[in-house]
Amino acid sequence: MTSVADIAAPGAGAGRTGARARRWLRLRAAPVLAVVLGIVALWYAACVPMNVKETLTFAERAGAEVTPASPSERRAMGRWALVAANPGHLGGSFALDRPRLPAPHQVVAELWTTTVETAPTSKRSLVWHGWVTLSATLLGFGIGTALGVLLAVGIVHDRAMDMSVLPWAIASQTIPILAIAPMIIVVLNSIGLQGLIPKALISAYLSFFPVVVSMVAGLRSPAASQMDLMQTYSATPAQVFWTLRLPASVPYLFAALKVGIAAALIGAIVGELPTGASEGLGARLLAGSYYGQTVQIWSALFAAAILAAAMVGTIGALERATLRRMGFAR
Repeated sequence: MTSVADIAAPGAGAGRTGARARRWLRLRAAPVLAVVLGIVALWYAACVPMNVKETLTFAERAGAEVTPASPSERRAMGRWALVAANPGHLGGSFALDRPRLPAPHQVVAELWTTTVETAPTSKRSLVWHGWVTLSATLLGFGIGTALGVLLAVGIVHDRAMDMSVLPWAIASQTIPILAIAPMIIVVLNSIGLQGLIPKALISAYLSFFPVVVSMVAGLRSPAASQMDLMQTYSATPAQVFWTLRLPASVPYLFAALKVGIAAALIGAIVGELPTGASEGLGARLLAGSYYGQTVQIWSALFAAAILAAAMVGTIGALERATLRRMGFAR
């Protein structure tokens, strides 16, 4: 026999789901949306003073009247308001071909055109350029992560490495990447290594340091009582490493990987700049700066940001799954 509680249960579950959804929208989505809308509004407002010179020049070349006829009208409207609103038929500050600061809708339109409306195999596609940069990023990230983990293990288990290698690893990060990237590329070109490998090594140079520092902290994170307990069990250094130190370092490792993957992407883009490459997001940025295509520059920047967010999000998903499997409270 069906009870009243059984009949009401599905509706109650749906109500709880709806309440959770509304709570998520109120506490999570609403603040993010408010910040995004505020940034977009400020961006549109900044387009007016940034593009005023180009707007007036364009209107004058078109033979349009860009200022009010009488002094009273000039005082009432003002130059900034006029530039923003009046010459709409000429494009205004929000629709210039080569603005100093492109409007948000121009960047979105360029992203749509170069990702959706352009074939991914075309060299005009940001998908193509993004894949070129992504391949160097992932290779360099893998090299940097492996090197960082190995150095961290050596530093924790060998005091000589702790006193010698770690200070040099810290000092290496004081060298500006814009200074060392051309040196790496020139040296590798002299021995016949071009293309992917130099960019990957630059990415590895930037990504290994956060892995080293975080892994050293993670491998040293077990409490003294835990180490004493392992000694009580007569555990070997290898057993201490695999059963205590390494599991304790996993949260630290994932935190470092999120920083390292973003640094690796920066390294790949920087590695494309001094080579005169025709492929990659860095090459797209360089070509846009050469020809004054600011909309192209901004679209490439946003593509790089979206790519970085996707990679960090992927590592975050792996982190949650791994820590849940290991029994860490999240």
